[in-house]
Amino acid sequence: MPAYKLTYFNARGRAEPIRLLFAAAGIKYEDVRIEGADWPALKPKTPMGHLPILEVDGTTLCESTTIARFVAKRAGMVGKDDLEEAKADMIVDGVKEVFRKLLTMFFEKDESKKEELKKDVFENTLPECLRSFGKLANPSGYFVGDSLSWADVEFYNLMEMVRPSFPGDLLKDNANLSKVIANVGGNPAIAKWIKERPESAF
Repeated sequence: MPAYKLTYFNARGRAEPIRLLFAAAGIKYEDVRIEGADWPALKPKTPMGHLPILEVDGTTLCESTTIARFVAKRAGMVGKDDLEEAKADMIVDGVKEVFRKLLTMFFEKDESKKEELKKDVFENTLPECLRSFGKLANPSGYFVGDSLSWADVEFYNLMEMVRPSFPGDLLKDNANLSKVIANVGGNPAIAKWIKERPESAF
């Protein structure tokens, strides 16, 4: 069996979709979490100067989306043919666009600017993206085919990030997306990971 070693900060952040995929697939891996003080010494040893990285039998991969796609392929969660795979990639790319805006908001140090960014995300970014994603999810609660894919997992992780910062049920008018969340969160292996994963601020 291949040996997998995932290295990231002691946070969910960009590595959590990868951890969720490992959990869903039942693939064992080493979950290495470093503190900020350890990063300067590790940074020069990484391929592109950032985390996460995944070491697979001596080969090191970087870029969170690349790693997640790799794990999803190993898990059989990328789609059943080229078109399904492309659709899953499309959803993940869309999720990453929203994710980048959220990170800008979360890490803004000026409180007044942060509130402006938060208002824009809540009033514009989220409604627009949820309308789009809602049209792309099917009534059984999957973005691709009739089984869990990495697109579902990436969307679930996005909503996990969003919900603590915004009031109300963001998906109350979107049955398809609500089912996506239910399908991912109801996966026994994922539910177990979420219950047992280390506590982290983000």
